[in-house]
Amino acid sequence: MFENTAPQTIARKSLHQELVDRLQQMLINGALAPGTKVPEKDLCLRFGVSRTPMREALKVLASEGLVRLEPNRGAWVTQVTVSEVNEVFPVLGALEALCGEMACQNITDAEIETVRSLHEQMVQNYENRDLGGYFAINQKIHGAILTAARNDTLTTSCQALSLRMQRARYLANMSEERWRTAILEHEKILQFLSERNGKMLAKTLSEHMDTKRASIVKWLQSE
Repeated sequence: MFENTAPQTIARKSLHQELVDRLQQMLINGALAPGTKVPEKDLCLRFGVSRTPMREALKVLASEGLVRLEPNRGAWVTQVTVSEVNEVFPVLGALEALCGEMACQNITDAEIETVRSLHEQMVQNYENRDLGGYFAINQKIHGAILTAARNDTLTTSCQALSLRMQRARYLANMSEERWRTAILEHEKILQFLSERNGKMLAKTLSEHMDTKRASIVKWLQSE
């Protein structure tokens, strides 16, 4: 496994976090598929690390709900379930709504322009049907709004839940209709953020999360 993959040795300066980040990305984009065993030995060879940092990283991923650790059986990639999606998204939607309200109170003009620039890049990715690029910019937009809220507790809570659901959003097929709707929703997000209309931004973000939830549930039930 991974025998045709070029070496990707990690710099030792930030070994633990780099390893966690790379494994997270593999879990989110499906390179490590739900329901499969994590190939610890192959991953150690791929990233040029020993079993100890690999297992420490897997403990972090287990605390985030991305893998489960089984005695004498190693680490396994957790499944994305309908019940989890229905449980997490309403909470994430409420946090995103609060984030929107607080961002409108604290965001600077420069930060609004950054979000506007990101939005334009995201629209370009949509027009080019670059789904990977679209998701990457989408996360940056939500991250920028979260940063503008200026609340570390909110940031920690939101990021933890968002990470769990990123995988579901990435794995679920994005229909043309859902993609177009998401772009329109982001147009409203940018509008209300620019107007610093916290009430309407909160409402829009909450609805945005709920439409994501519905589309993911529909995909999971069709599998």
